[in-house]
Amino acid sequence: MAFTAQDVKNLREATGVGMMDCKKALTESGGDFDKAVELLREKGLAAAAKKAGRIAAEGLVCALVDGSVGGLIEVNSETDFVAKNADFVAFVEACDKTVIHENPADLDALMAQKLDGGSNTVEEALREKILTIGENLKIRRFARYEGTVETYVHGGGRIGVMVRFDTDLGGKAEFTAYAKDVAMQIAAISPTYLTREQVPAEVIAKEKEILMAQIQQDEKTKNKPAQVIEKMVDGRIKKFFKENCLLEQVFVKNNDQTVQQYTEETAKTLGGAIRVTDFVRYEVGEGLERREDNFADEVASMIQ
Repeated sequence: MAFTAQDVKNLREATGVGMMDCKKALTESGGDFDKAVELLREKGLAAAAKKAGRIAAEGLVCALVDGSVGGLIEVNSETDFVAKNADFVAFVEACDKTVIHENPADLDALMAQKLDGGSNTVEEALREKILTIGENLKIRRFARYEGTVETYVHGGGRIGVMVRFDTDLGGKAEFTAYAKDVAMQIAAISPTYLTREQVPAEVIAKEKEILMAQIQQDEKTKNKPAQVIEKMVDGRIKKFFKENCLLEQVFVKNNDQTVQQYTEETAKTLGGAIRVTDFVRYEVGEGLERREDNFADEVASMIQ
């Protein structure tokens, strides 16, 4: 069965694959369009496998709220250029909607779900995106909250935050403004814990160990009485809590109050109750090994 240039164009539009690959697929399939699509999908699996070892530490964080459910997801790519690709952005948003609507238990469960608004599973859709975009892509992590939820995305998807509140003020414009402020605080200051009670005992013990070592190495402090040193350590631990616990942090929009004080003030002004119960903050690529490109070496290798 023969095929025309228009057939090649139609196949390219349907799959997003390059013109030459489409032409090869149509040649191999004897001009059968559906078989050509299948061949490209099969090649996509091979392409995905080849790309799987490549470092994907760029990408996008997406945060969405649908009614009383919020979803936060990080999908990684090899380059930040791909993170600006409209097709990639739409895929990440569809993955986040799948998290919201299907409530998967973990990444494996998410991959097995039908992609929101599509006919393929998330895993199949990911493989197709790897084929069409030409980079290794990975769905790294996600979180889902039910209740009164606020989200904030910073830097075009570099940082994403989702916060859950226990409140009777949900829906009020003033509460929404407050909740957005809290989400922005988390994005900017990056607290590790909600309250000091959540800090594990071993973390506090390690901090005290480090502080004691610093005191012992400092000529000005090492010979001070034990009770003085103990007070110094306690003071620095309190500083650790203020820096790392959200509710004890100084509120970035008003340095005269903490986030907890801002929360209490807002609740009193609005005549209701507000309690911050959970938060999650994702920053693209945090903790991942990043690819280091050496432009000179790259040019040299191309010449060779």
